[in-house]
Amino acid sequence: MPHPAPSPEQFASDNYSGICPEALDYSLQANQGSAPAYGDDIWTQKAADYFRELFEIDCEVFFVFNGTAANSLALAALCQSYHSVICHETAHIETDECGAPEFASNGSKLLLGPGENGRLTPSAIEAIVQKRSDIHYPKPKVVSLTQATELGTLYQIEELRAIQAVAQRHNLRIHMDGARFANAVAALKVAPAEITWKAGVDVVCFCGTKNGTAVGEAILFFNRDLAEDFAYRCKQAGQLASKMRFISAPWLGLLETGAWLRNAEHANACAAYLEQQLRQIPGIELLCPREANAVFVKLPEAVIVSLRAQGWLFYSFIGTGGVRFMCSWASTRARIDELVADVKRAMLLPV
Repeated sequence: MPHPAPSPEQFASDNYSGICPEALDYSLQANQGSAPAYGDDIWTQKAADYFRELFEIDCEVFFVFNGTAANSLALAALCQSYHSVICHETAHIETDECGAPEFASNGSKLLLGPGENGRLTPSAIEAIVQKRSDIHYPKPKVVSLTQATELGTLYQIEELRAIQAVAQRHNLRIHMDGARFANAVAALKVAPAEITWKAGVDVVCFCGTKNGTAVGEAILFFNRDLAEDFAYRCKQAGQLASKMRFISAPWLGLLETGAWLRNAEHANACAAYLEQQLRQIPGIELLCPREANAVFVKLPEAVIVSLRAQGWLFYSFIGTGGVRFMCSWASTRARIDELVADVKRAMLLPV
Protein backbone atom coordinates (compact mmCIF):
# COMPACT_ATOMS: atom_id res chain seq x y z
CA MET A 1 0.00 0.00 0.00
CA PRO A 2 1.46 3.41 -0.93
CA HIS A 3 2.23 5.83 1.87
CA PRO A 4 0.14 9.01 2.17
CA ALA A 5 1.58 12.00 0.34
CA PRO A 6 3.29 14.59 2.55
CA SER A 7 0.91 17.30 3.74
CA PRO A 8 1.78 20.93 3.03
CA GLU A 9 3.06 23.04 5.90
CA GLN A 10 0.37 24.68 8.02
CA PHE A 11 0.42 27.45 10.60
CA ALA A 12 -2.14 26.21 13.12
CA SER A 13 0.43 24.98 15.63
CA ASP A 14 4.11 24.18 15.97
CA ASN A 15 2.87 20.73 17.01
CA TYR A 16 2.10 20.13 13.34
CA SER A 17 5.81 20.00 12.49
CA GLY A 18 7.71 16.75 12.17
CA ILE A 19 10.82 15.52 13.97
CA CYS A 20 13.87 17.68 13.36
CA PRO A 21 16.97 15.92 11.92
CA GLU A 22 19.01 16.10 15.14
CA ALA A 23 16.27 14.54 17.26
CA LEU A 24 15.66 11.83 14.67
CA ASP A 25 19.36 11.06 14.33
CA TYR A 26 19.79 10.56 18.08
CA SER A 27 16.63 8.43 18.17
CA LEU A 28 18.09 6.13 15.55
CA GLN A 29 21.37 5.94 17.46
CA ALA A 30 19.47 4.99 20.62
CA ASN A 31 17.77 2.22 18.69
CA GLN A 32 21.05 0.34 18.24
CA GLY A 33 21.07 -2.64 20.59
CA SER A 34 19.34 -2.73 23.96
CA ALA A 35 19.47 -0.47 27.00
CA PRO A 36 18.23 -0.55 30.61
CA ALA A 37 14.59 0.42 30.99
CA TYR A 38 12.73 3.10 32.98
CA GLY A 39 15.39 5.77 32.66
CA ASP A 40 18.40 3.82 33.84
CA ASP A 41 20.02 4.17 30.42
CA ILE A 42 22.99 6.32 29.41
CA TRP A 43 20.88 8.51 27.09
CA THR A 44 18.65 9.65 29.94
CA GLN A 45 21.64 10.26 32.21
CA LYS A 46 23.43 12.32 29.57
CA ALA A 47 20.34 14.37 28.71
CA ALA A 48 19.70 15.13 32.40
CA ASP A 49 23.33 16.16 32.89
CA TYR A 50 23.17 18.40 29.83
CA PHE A 51 20.12 20.16 31.26
CA ARG A 52 22.09 20.78 34.46
CA GLU A 53 24.93 22.24 32.43
CA LEU A 54 22.62 24.38 30.30
CA PHE A 55 20.77 25.81 33.30
CA GLU A 56 23.93 26.14 35.40
CA ILE A 57 22.45 24.34 38.39
CA ASP A 58 22.23 20.84 39.84
CA CYS A 59 18.51 20.41 39.19
CA GLU A 60 16.32 17.31 39.29
CA VAL A 61 15.24 16.26 35.79
CA PHE A 62 12.27 14.11 34.81
CA PHE A 63 10.88 13.18 31.40
CA VAL A 64 7.17 12.66 30.66
CA PHE A 65 5.17 12.12 27.52
CA ASN A 66 3.38 15.46 27.09
CA GLY A 67 2.88 18.98 28.33
CA THR A 68 -0.43 18.34 30.06
CA ALA A 69 1.22 15.74 32.28
CA ALA A 70 4.29 17.89 32.84
CA ASN A 71 2.33 20.93 34.01
CA SER A 72 -0.24 19.00 36.00
CA LEU A 73 2.20 16.74 37.86
CA ALA A 74 4.60 19.61 38.55
CA LEU A 75 1.82 21.73 40.00
CA ALA A 76 0.58 18.80 42.07
CA ALA A 77 4.06 18.48 43.57
CA LEU A 78 4.03 22.16 44.60
CA CYS A 79 0.72 22.25 46.46
CA GLN A 80 -1.84 20.27 48.42
CA SER A 81 -5.45 19.77 47.39
CA TYR A 82 -6.59 22.63 49.65
CA HIS A 83 -4.17 25.07 48.02
CA SER A 84 -4.71 27.22 44.93
CA VAL A 85 -2.65 28.13 41.87
CA ILE A 86 -2.62 31.71 40.61
CA CYS A 87 -2.37 32.02 36.82
CA HIS A 88 -3.34 34.35 34.00
CA GLU A 89 -6.91 34.07 32.77
CA THR A 90 -5.67 32.90 29.35
CA ALA A 91 -3.09 30.43 30.75
CA HIS A 92 -2.96 27.04 29.06
CA ILE A 93 -3.52 25.27 32.39
CA GLU A 94 -6.84 27.14 32.64
CA THR A 95 -8.08 27.09 29.04
CA ASP A 96 -6.66 23.94 27.44
CA GLU A 97 -5.80 21.23 29.98
CA CYS A 98 -9.32 19.79 30.47
CA GLY A 99 -9.05 20.16 34.25
CA ALA A 100 -5.88 18.04 34.41
CA PRO A 101 -4.07 20.27 36.95
CA GLU A 102 -7.03 20.05 39.32
CA PHE A 103 -7.32 16.30 38.71
CA ALA A 104 -3.63 15.60 39.35
CA SER A 105 -3.61 17.66 42.55
CA ASN A 106 -6.87 16.19 43.86
CA GLY A 107 -8.60 19.53 43.62
CA SER A 108 -6.21 22.47 43.86
CA LYS A 109 -8.18 25.43 42.54
CA LEU A 110 -6.96 27.75 39.79
CA LEU A 111 -7.37 31.44 40.63
CA LEU A 112 -7.33 33.65 37.55
CA GLY A 113 -5.69 37.05 37.26
CA PRO A 114 -5.70 39.68 34.50
CA GLY A 115 -2.77 41.15 32.65
CA GLU A 116 -2.20 42.82 29.31
CA ASN A 117 -1.21 40.58 26.38
CA GLY A 118 -1.32 37.37 28.41
CA ARG A 119 1.15 38.40 31.13
CA LEU A 120 0.22 38.02 34.79
CA THR A 121 1.20 41.08 36.82
CA PRO A 122 2.53 41.46 40.38
CA SER A 123 -0.48 43.61 41.26
CA ALA A 124 -2.90 40.93 40.02
CA ILE A 125 -1.10 38.31 42.12
CA GLU A 126 -1.15 40.60 45.14
CA ALA A 127 -4.88 41.26 44.75
CA ILE A 128 -5.68 37.55 44.55
CA VAL A 129 -3.56 36.71 47.59
CA GLN A 130 -5.13 39.47 49.66
CA LYS A 131 -8.69 38.81 48.54
CA ARG A 132 -9.33 36.30 51.32
CA SER A 133 -7.30 34.54 53.98
CA ASP A 134 -9.99 32.62 55.87
CA ILE A 135 -10.08 28.86 56.17
CA HIS A 136 -13.08 28.60 53.84
CA TYR A 137 -11.02 29.70 50.83
CA PRO A 138 -8.28 27.70 49.04
CA LYS A 139 -4.94 29.05 50.23
CA PRO A 140 -2.76 30.48 47.42
CA LYS A 141 0.43 28.46 47.15
CA VAL A 142 1.73 28.63 43.58
CA VAL A 143 2.09 31.19 40.82
CA SER A 144 2.09 29.67 37.34
CA LEU A 145 3.64 31.66 34.48
CA THR A 146 3.66 30.77 30.79
CA GLN A 147 6.84 31.67 28.87
CA ALA A 148 6.17 32.53 26.06
CA THR A 149 2.54 33.33 26.96
CA GLU A 150 -0.57 31.99 25.28
CA LEU A 151 -0.68 35.24 23.30
CA GLY A 152 2.89 34.87 22.10
CA THR A 153 4.33 37.56 24.36
CA LEU A 154 7.26 37.36 26.75
CA TYR A 155 8.00 38.03 30.39
CA GLN A 156 11.09 40.23 30.56
CA ILE A 157 13.64 39.55 33.31
CA GLU A 158 12.56 42.58 35.33
CA GLU A 159 8.92 41.43 35.17
CA LEU A 160 9.88 37.99 36.44
CA ARG A 161 11.86 39.48 39.30
CA ALA A 162 8.95 41.70 40.27
CA ILE A 163 6.75 38.61 40.41
CA GLN A 164 9.46 36.84 42.40
CA ALA A 165 9.34 39.62 45.00
CA VAL A 166 5.58 39.18 45.44
CA ALA A 167 5.94 35.39 45.60
CA GLN A 168 8.62 35.60 48.27
CA ARG A 169 6.55 38.05 50.30
CA HIS A 170 3.62 35.61 50.37
CA ASN A 171 5.56 32.32 50.44
CA LEU A 172 4.41 31.27 46.99
CA ARG A 173 6.15 28.78 44.72
CA ILE A 174 6.67 29.65 41.04
CA HIS A 175 5.93 27.19 38.25
CA MET A 176 6.79 27.98 34.63
CA ASP A 177 4.91 26.45 31.73
CA GLY A 178 7.64 26.40 29.10
CA ALA A 179 5.67 25.11 26.15
CA ARG A 180 7.66 27.58 24.05
CA PHE A 181 10.49 28.21 26.48
CA ALA A 182 13.14 27.79 23.77
CA ASN A 183 11.46 30.50 21.71
CA ALA A 184 11.50 32.79 24.74
CA VAL A 185 15.22 32.21 25.33
CA ALA A 186 15.96 32.85 21.66
CA ALA A 187 13.90 36.03 21.58
CA LEU A 188 15.19 37.47 24.85
CA LYS A 189 18.78 36.45 24.06
CA VAL A 190 19.45 35.39 27.64
CA ALA A 191 20.82 32.30 29.36
CA PRO A 192 18.04 29.93 30.48
CA ALA A 193 19.08 30.40 34.11
CA GLU A 194 18.34 34.13 33.93
CA ILE A 195 14.62 33.62 33.31
CA THR A 196 14.15 30.59 35.54
CA TRP A 197 15.79 29.86 38.88
CA LYS A 198 17.71 33.14 39.05
CA ALA A 199 14.32 34.86 38.78
CA GLY A 200 12.73 32.70 41.46
CA VAL A 201 11.25 29.89 39.34
CA ASP A 202 11.08 26.62 41.31
CA VAL A 203 10.21 24.31 38.42
CA VAL A 204 10.00 24.67 34.64
CA CYS A 205 8.30 22.36 32.18
CA PHE A 206 10.46 22.52 29.05
CA CYS A 207 8.67 21.44 25.88
CA GLY A 208 10.37 19.20 23.34
CA THR A 209 7.56 18.44 20.91
CA LYS A 210 7.12 22.04 19.74
CA ASN A 211 10.89 22.31 19.36
CA GLY A 212 11.53 19.24 17.18
CA THR A 213 10.97 15.99 19.08
CA ALA A 214 8.18 13.53 18.40
CA VAL A 215 7.16 13.22 22.03
CA GLY A 216 8.46 14.10 25.46
CA GLU A 217 8.71 17.04 27.85
CA ALA A 218 11.36 17.69 30.48
CA ILE A 219 10.48 18.80 34.02
CA LEU A 220 13.29 20.57 35.83
CA PHE A 221 13.07 21.13 39.58
CA PHE A 222 15.55 23.81 40.60
CA ASN A 223 14.42 23.41 44.20
CA ARG A 224 15.32 19.75 44.62
CA ASP A 225 13.35 19.41 47.85
CA LEU A 226 10.15 19.91 45.89
CA ALA A 227 10.97 16.89 43.73
CA GLU A 228 10.83 14.44 46.63
CA ASP A 229 9.03 11.27 45.47
CA PHE A 230 8.20 12.90 42.13
CA ALA A 231 9.31 9.75 40.31
CA TYR A 232 6.52 7.90 42.14
CA ARG A 233 4.04 10.56 41.06
CA CYS A 234 5.10 10.07 37.42
CA LYS A 235 4.77 6.30 37.71
CA GLN A 236 1.33 6.50 39.29
CA ALA A 237 0.15 8.84 36.53
CA GLY A 238 1.31 6.50 33.76
CA GLN A 239 4.13 8.86 32.76
CA LEU A 240 7.13 6.61 33.42
CA ALA A 241 8.28 5.46 29.99
CA SER A 242 9.66 1.94 29.97
CA LYS A 243 11.87 2.70 26.96
CA MET A 244 12.82 6.09 28.33
CA ARG A 245 15.77 6.46 25.98
CA PHE A 246 13.38 7.21 23.12
CA ILE A 247 12.25 10.32 24.98
CA SER A 248 15.65 11.38 26.33
CA ALA A 249 17.80 10.60 23.27
CA PRO A 250 15.97 13.08 21.01
CA TRP A 251 16.33 15.63 23.80
CA LEU A 252 20.05 14.96 23.91
CA GLY A 253 20.10 15.50 20.15
CA LEU A 254 18.52 18.92 20.58
CA LEU A 255 20.78 19.91 23.48
CA GLU A 256 24.14 18.52 22.42
CA THR A 257 23.97 19.94 18.90
CA GLY A 258 22.43 23.27 19.89
CA ALA A 259 19.40 22.54 17.69
CA TRP A 260 17.00 23.48 20.50
CA LEU A 261 18.08 27.11 20.18
CA ARG A 262 18.55 27.15 16.39
CA ASN A 263 15.07 25.69 15.92
CA ALA A 264 13.58 28.37 18.14
CA GLU A 265 15.50 31.16 16.43
CA HIS A 266 14.29 29.93 13.05
CA ALA A 267 10.66 29.75 14.18
CA ASN A 268 10.88 33.25 15.66
CA ALA A 269 12.47 34.63 12.50
CA CYS A 270 9.75 33.09 10.33
CA ALA A 271 7.06 34.62 12.55
CA ALA A 272 8.79 38.01 12.30
CA TYR A 273 8.79 37.69 8.51
CA LEU A 274 5.12 36.69 8.48
CA GLU A 275 4.27 39.65 10.71
CA GLN A 276 6.18 41.99 8.40
CA GLN A 277 4.31 40.73 5.34
CA LEU A 278 0.88 40.88 6.98
CA ARG A 279 1.50 44.41 8.26
CA GLN A 280 1.78 45.57 4.67
CA ILE A 281 -1.77 44.44 3.86
CA PRO A 282 -4.40 47.17 4.37
CA GLY A 283 -7.22 46.14 6.69
CA ILE A 284 -5.28 43.64 8.79
CA GLU A 285 -4.90 44.40 12.47
CA LEU A 286 -2.35 42.82 14.79
CA LEU A 287 -4.04 41.84 18.05
CA CYS A 288 -0.95 41.70 20.26
CA PRO A 289 2.81 42.18 19.90
CA ARG A 290 4.71 39.51 17.99
CA GLU A 291 7.54 38.59 20.38
CA ALA A 292 8.24 34.91 19.68
CA ASN A 293 6.89 32.50 17.05
CA ALA A 294 3.18 33.39 17.04
CA VAL A 295 1.36 36.05 15.04
CA PHE A 296 -2.14 37.05 16.15
CA VAL A 297 -4.20 39.04 13.67
CA LYS A 298 -7.79 40.13 13.14
CA LEU A 299 -9.14 39.12 9.74
CA PRO A 300 -12.55 39.73 8.16
CA GLU A 301 -14.80 36.70 8.50
CA ALA A 302 -14.99 36.34 4.71
CA VAL A 303 -11.20 36.08 4.55
CA ILE A 304 -11.15 33.40 7.26
CA VAL A 305 -13.77 31.39 5.36
CA SER A 306 -11.86 31.78 2.10
CA LEU A 307 -8.55 30.66 3.61
CA ARG A 308 -10.13 27.59 5.16
CA ALA A 309 -11.83 26.73 1.90
CA GLN A 310 -8.38 26.73 0.28
CA GLY A 311 -7.10 24.23 2.85
CA TRP A 312 -5.32 26.52 5.27
CA LEU A 313 -5.41 25.36 8.88
CA PHE A 314 -5.16 27.80 11.78
CA TYR A 315 -6.78 28.52 15.12
CA SER A 316 -9.35 31.25 15.75
CA PHE A 317 -10.04 30.86 19.44
CA ILE A 318 -9.60 34.35 20.86
CA GLY A 319 -12.81 36.03 19.78
CA THR A 320 -14.49 36.98 16.51
CA GLY A 321 -11.95 37.52 13.79
CA GLY A 322 -9.01 36.55 15.97
CA VAL A 323 -6.59 34.24 14.17
CA ARG A 324 -3.30 32.72 15.31
CA PHE A 325 -0.57 31.78 12.87
CA MET A 326 2.20 29.75 14.51
CA CYS A 327 5.63 29.14 12.98
CA SER A 328 7.90 26.21 13.78
CA TRP A 329 11.43 24.92 13.26
CA ALA A 330 10.23 23.59 9.88
CA SER A 331 8.51 26.75 8.59
CA THR A 332 9.67 28.14 5.26
CA ARG A 333 9.47 31.60 3.72
CA ALA A 334 8.12 30.10 0.53
CA ARG A 335 5.10 28.69 2.34
CA ILE A 336 4.63 31.94 4.24
CA ASP A 337 4.58 33.77 0.91
CA GLU A 338 1.85 31.39 -0.30
CA LEU A 339 -0.25 32.15 2.78
CA VAL A 340 0.22 35.90 2.42
CA ALA A 341 -0.70 35.75 -1.26
CA ASP A 342 -3.93 33.90 -0.45
CA VAL A 343 -4.77 36.44 2.25
CA LYS A 344 -4.33 39.23 -0.31
CA ARG A 345 -6.52 37.44 -2.83
CA ALA A 346 -9.20 36.86 -0.21
CA MET A 347 -9.13 40.59 0.57
CA LEU A 348 -9.40 41.32 -3.17
CA LEU A 349 -5.97 42.89 -3.30
CA PRO A 350 -3.32 42.50 -6.03
CA VAL A 351 -0.70 39.84 -5.26
